[in-house]
Amino acid sequence: MKSRRSAAFERGNEEAPLCTIVKDSTPGQRDIREVIRDEQFMRARILKVLESGPQTIPQIAAALGKPTHEVVFWVMGLRKYGYLAEIKEVDDEGYFQYQSVPREET
Repeated sequence: MKSRRSAAFERGNEEAPLCTIVKDSTPGQRDIREVIRDEQFMRARILKVLESGPQTIPQIAAALGKPTHEVVFWVMGLRKYGYLAEIKEVDDEGYFQYQSVPREET
């Protein structure tokens, strides 16, 4: 049994197909899916950088030698899963600082 959407598409109606095409918004930048996939590989490196104390995303990016826009994805992912926490006050430049959170190994 076909869905109404796929049947309408086959009949020639101009509905969009079920898949979405992801376009690179800026030439030369990696696809967002690739950046997000690298989070598990970057976790240890980011946590190592934060051993010396809380840092902002631009500081983390400089220490890793990676673009800031990629580090944002990794830091937000680590924050979401409880590896990092932000310090509630912003620095002089308006950036939040992030610190590692002690975790129990399971």
